[in-house]
Amino acid sequence: MIDKGPVLLHIADGIARLRLNRPDAANGMSAELLSALCDAIMVCHGQPNLRVLLLSGEGTNFCAGGDVRAFASKGEKLPDYIRQATAYLQNAVTGLLRLEAPVITSVQGFAAGGGGFGLVCASDIVIAGESARFLAGATRVAMAPDAGVSVTLSRLVGLRRAMSILLTNPVISAPEALAMGIVTKVVPDVELAEASLAMARELAEGAPKALAATKRLVWAGTGTSIEQCLSEEARTVSELSGMADAREGLAAVIERRKPIFTGR
Repeated sequence: MIDKGPVLLHIADGIARLRLNRPDAANGMSAELLSALCDAIMVCHGQPNLRVLLLSGEGTNFCAGGDVRAFASKGEKLPDYIRQATAYLQNAVTGLLRLEAPVITSVQGFAAGGGGFGLVCASDIVIAGESARFLAGATRVAMAPDAGVSVTLSRLVGLRRAMSILLTNPVISAPEALAMGIVTKVVPDVELAEASLAMARELAEGAPKALAATKRLVWAGTGTSIEQCLSEEARTVSELSGMADAREGLAAVIERRKPIFTGR
């Protein structure tokens, strides 16, 4: 059990309930949160009787993506911080994909950026509240997708639609996400927690080895390994984070204005 800090974990009856716990920051992903997330996922890997992992976020938003204020505060040292944060994020995504137990993600409010949207795309089943919203967002702040989104999203929605989502950054409603195949099920907001836990309990009653094998085969059958693409994704994000455009993009988000990009 992890009962304090930026990530909470409780395991009982074969179900791991993993919660992002920075509600005041919309569960924005700092390096500290990502490190704690990796540790919690590794704890789950060490549980031989684990049947399912239920991932959620405390507060009104599942996860607003990277902590833009933490990023902006690093100035020209941002690439070093991004390299650290991206390494943790890669390990977290890889840990979820490699976990034998199915991963259910429960989404309320926003799921944005590599943190929020990326974890959604790397999950096996996603249940969203009817008011949930999804946003890729990376290119909006002069960055590239991370958390494997450059690979997972196209497998979920197709290449053309994925390209449009990643380049134009639309805010996608829960019904739109359902129609595209980004989420598995949409429920009324007030029923989200109950519906997510009910799904976790249903899977926990299934044949664990059969579910694990099915998860492995389905992900492996989608083509190039997602893990093989993570290193190039991380290198690209780190390189872009050192440019003036990235600092301008982060400042524009914080100041709530339109960014002015110069290509430098």
